[in-house]
Amino acid sequence: MILHGRDPTRLQVLCQSCEARGARVFSITFDLCDGQTVVRELRAISEREPIDLVIVGAGVTRMIRDGEEAESFDTARLILAVNLDGALATIAGVLPQMQRRGSGQIALLSSLAAYYGLPRTPAYSASKAALRAYGEALRLWLAPRGIAVNVVLPGFVDTPMTAALTGRKPAMLSAARAAVLIRRGLERNRARIAFPRRLAWGLPWLSVLPAPVSQRIMSAMGFGPRASND
Repeated sequence: MILHGRDPTRLQVLCQSCEARGARVFSITFDLCDGQTVVRELRAISEREPIDLVIVGAGVTRMIRDGEEAESFDTARLILAVNLDGALATIAGVLPQMQRRGSGQIALLSSLAAYYGLPRTPAYSASKAALRAYGEALRLWLAPRGIAVNVVLPGFVDTPMTAALTGRKPAMLSAARAAVLIRRGLERNRARIAFPRRLAWGLPWLSVLPAPVSQRIMSAMGFGPRASND
């Protein structure tokens, strides 16, 4: 098991927990925003330790707060650098060795926000929409080469990142339940692993309904834009 994290202390604790359960583990730490380093390090690791399953799960977000005029350019660029560029670099790092073997599996953690952007997290929604489209395209391209690609589309999951967000969080699942659903979907090689069920069924319709109807539905659900306090 190869684990990557940006916090060495927390990463060490996680590695020890996995080792206590019988896993052979080693850890890596690098800045996902440094694409060249990511590609170089992962290609070197892949040569030493052929990777069967890659879970591309790093992500950040930030809401537009009440009273803010807009999402800043720096914030948007950081979100895209981690959520999208970091994911692309990760795949570029592990894919060559998988292609030579003719086997492997790549799981991309997108979001149900990929179907219809949430008004207060535009850059996050954009990054997840791009990741969904990229993963679905990769799946078709790589399937004949023996490589599976799965796009994970979760709703709200009870994590520290979600806890920092304000507003409604309908049908929120525990992290443990989300992990079970993801594992089940990966074992069955599902193209899209989307949950919870009612949101996974309803949100895609927002992208095909007339825009005024979709916007009214989003507002009724409590996701509409809020006026400035100024």
